[in-house]
Amino acid sequence: MTCALLFRLLLLMTLAALFQGKRFGPTSRLRYSRFLDPSNVIFLRWDFDLEAEIITFELQVRTAGWVGLGVTNRYTRVGSDLVVGGVLPDGNVYFSDQHLVDEDTLEEDGSQDAELQGLTEDAVYTTMRFSRPFRSCDAHDQDITSDTIRVLAAYGLDDTLKLDRDRTFVKSIFLLQIVHPDDLDIPEDTIIHDLELTDFLIPEDDTTYACTFLPLPIVSKKHHIFKFEPKLLKHNETMVHHILVYACGNASVLPTGISDCYGADPAFSLCSQATGIGHKTWAGSYQFPDDVGVSIGTPLDPQWIRLEIHYSNFHNVPGVYDSSGIRLYYTAKLRKYDMGVLQLGFFTFPIHFIPPGAESFLSYGLCKTEKFEEMNGVPVPDIQVYGYLLHTHLAGRALQAVQYRNGTQLRIICKDDLYDFNLQETRDLPYRMEIKQGDELLVECHYQTLDRDSLTFGGPSTINEMCLIFLFYYPRNNISSCMGYPDIIHVAHELGEEVSDSMEGMMAMNNVEWTPENIKKAEKACKEAQQTVIIKTIDEVVENTTGWIPEIIRAPRGPCLESSGGKVEPQDKTPAGFRAAPIALLGSSTTTLRCLPLAALLFGQGALSWLLATLQVGV
Repeated sequence: MTCALLFRLLLLMTLAALFQGKRFGPTSRLRYSRFLDPSNVIFLRWDFDLEAEIITFELQVRTAGWVGLGVTNRYTRVGSDLVVGGVLPDGNVYFSDQHLVDEDTLEEDGSQDAELQGLTEDAVYTTMRFSRPFRSCDAHDQDITSDTIRVLAAYGLDDTLKLDRDRTFVKSIFLLQIVHPDDLDIPEDTIIHDLELTDFLIPEDDTTYACTFLPLPIVSKKHHIFKFEPKLLKHNETMVHHILVYACGNASVLPTGISDCYGADPAFSLCSQATGIGHKTWAGSYQFPDDVGVSIGTPLDPQWIRLEIHYSNFHNVPGVYDSSGIRLYYTAKLRKYDMGVLQLGFFTFPIHFIPPGAESFLSYGLCKTEKFEEMNGVPVPDIQVYGYLLHTHLAGRALQAVQYRNGTQLRIICKDDLYDFNLQETRDLPYRMEIKQGDELLVECHYQTLDRDSLTFGGPSTINEMCLIFLFYYPRNNISSCMGYPDIIHVAHELGEEVSDSMEGMMAMNNVEWTPENIKKAEKACKEAQQTVIIKTIDEVVENTTGWIPEIIRAPRGPCLESSGGKVEPQDKTPAGFRAAPIALLGSSTTTLRCLPLAALLFGQGALSWLLATLQVGV
């Protein structure tokens, strides 16, 4: 291969990179950002290319020492990956892809899969910018997926690479956000309306669900709500776990005042249709896609909502008053579609049980859509799902929603295999997913209760459990929820308990010795039992049907990307596949090597590294 041919090839490859994906160079703007520590010392920016499966990070830390960024897991920092770098007093930089061999000790990976784009130090900050594959072929690198990612950040006061627990932080982040708020329109005629409690005395109980009923904005013609954000009193932020807004049917007779949502007065649990308007205290505002909105102002639209605020007062602090709520943004500039929310999952009541001491326990809730049209009163068009929100309590580890058509699994609609109770937020799907009349929808929730010595039952309290997924879709219909639960009598019989009704079945779970064998037997019985499916409309009309839990075909992991910065060790190649570099071009490697210095000068070291990976040569 001649140098001229090599340069022509490199130029074409460079142009292809510019036009085929989001290649983030050393000065490209990164759209997403977050502080990673309570004192706002560590600031992270990031962006990604879904097609190329490359993510770029920029870590800025208030230090003159080393900085590090990586990914860890829920249970231990051992095995976490950490990309570290810094600037020495003489101005030289160091940069390395490493992993933790124990809680405090770093070791360099045999495969260097992070590509440095910049490393600087000034009087205040050390800033490190690098890119890495979503999934490398190095077993020491944690994958970047559409799950919740536990981002690990650390730094030192000097250039000695030693982890200090006071300067090491973990923050759960949904890194692969599909839609950024900057990509969405803000109408010029935007109007703001607040839904909030007024001077509510937070009880000293661990858990309180406070509900009140409030009117939506009064408008003379149709408007669309397109955005919401939380209104939190600063000193009460840690007590407010979440805020939800439910739409009320216009035929509902609503109580006044504020009361326990799920207490003695059942009227305060009326209005069960989620609106897509809600807030988990660790999430920010959410804006709907530009073509959908929550309709208000027509005879078919709700006029009142139920505002639900979940307080967690675990320290039983007395005398705290709160006026939290939700701020709505709405407009007369109408969107194309009215949005709706469909609540799926395991019906929340004590038939849902999770044994203590379980390493893993799966629960299922089935939805059958065959009755939707009959209950809706008019034909139900195919719905287009664009977003979702996942919800369990503290024992939840993973959730997924699976779609079936004519008895065959069609797709996994959404999932999070690394679910974190402390990060619950509305997420956008990468593309719209269609649900047709007659489809079945299954929610699977994965729990772990190794830290519990008694049964966990379904219920609203944080120490109870839930298994819910909210699908955000258009066009809106009148169905508010579709949830299932297993025949508890069958489950009790499979566990050797003699019962004659559901109440006895629930009580019998307390008699079981929860050995690992019985935990697995209970999980199998719950999955094989007939499910009762409860379908509810916005006007509280309820109908039941029955069904069986179908099998779930697990999605395989995608191929890993070959290392571009070092030799991949044989033990690092994973069974899920290895995406090799393109086939080597025919020609003399010695000619290629002779051209490398000039190629690096003309096109830069990054382009040269790319070319070397393509030609499969070394320097």
